[in-house]
Amino acid sequence: AAQTLRAVNFICHAPQATSVSLVGDFNQWDPAAHPMNQMPDQAWMITMNLKHGHHRYAFLVDGQLTLDPRAQGITRNDRNERVSLVPVS
Repeated sequence: AAQTLRAVNFICHAPQATSVSLVGDFNQWDPAAHPMNQMPDQAWMITMNLKHGHHRYAFLVDGQLTLDPRAQGITRNDRNERVSLVPVS
């Protein structure tokens, strides 16, 4: 059976940043996989289609792993770094 994908908006408030990307389980924590776009209000945004389940993720703000203050929870990645958690249902 095909997995149902749900669009999830990720927003990072980092007005001074020169680059922000979304890293997580869904892209093998690859900093180049999902660069975020800066909006007119200076926030950075990307929409990802994620399958059902819990996904670990973080923002990479100018190379610095950054938690999402609006995340549903905090967990750890495989390198024992604190990362954010998003449930998708």
